[in-house]
Amino acid sequence: MTSARLREAIAEGRFMPGERVVERQLCELMGVSRTSVREALRELETEGLVTVVPNKGPFISVISVQQAESIYQVRAVLEGLAVRLFAQRATDGQIEELSHAVDELEKVYAAFEVKAFLSTKARFYQILLDGAGNEIAGQMLRNIHIRASQLRATSLSTPQRAQKSIGEIRLLLQAIKARDPDAAWAACVKHVEHAADTALAMLRAQEKQETPPLRTMLG
Repeated sequence: MTSARLREAIAEGRFMPGERVVERQLCELMGVSRTSVREALRELETEGLVTVVPNKGPFISVISVQQAESIYQVRAVLEGLAVRLFAQRATDGQIEELSHAVDELEKVYAAFEVKAFLSTKARFYQILLDGAGNEIAGQMLRNIHIRASQLRATSLSTPQRAQKSIGEIRLLLQAIKARDPDAAWAACVKHVEHAADTALAMLRAQEKQETPPLRTMLG
């Protein structure tokens, strides 16, 4: 599906924030029709990943510090809820699956590569949301993760943050194994808050370096 491939490319950083999207180049790159590309761009526009500038065309959306703060705030609440429910409702088998997913995450963090990270983290979240058993929270969290995909790569782009992140996830898993929903919630929220601190610091630094024309162009 063209939209999924384009979404993945944005998350992996193959298209950078503020970069103009040229339909013809996308058609050639993906081997699809211009109609498919336009449909995909409209879908990603509704998700906030693409911004269409009048008389200029589509661009990869730039996430402001304020927008990033909002994304992380909502992500913390939704992931905290999912983790709490997982600790209460998940089967022993699902907890074991989550434990294996964390082991795989640790391997990815040790030799960080965006594509492998996104795939492994998606598996982690799929197990978590299945075990939580709240379809509405799952749908909302998936939408948040779409917006947060670029921010996650940003927050984990430093080795120190990657090492701390897996330690935080291990604490979260420990609370889940103990069937302690309150401790799981607290560990999850702290994990997201720490990721937010790193990503927001990097975004603030990037905003200071951003050229005025880009800011004006994207509003």
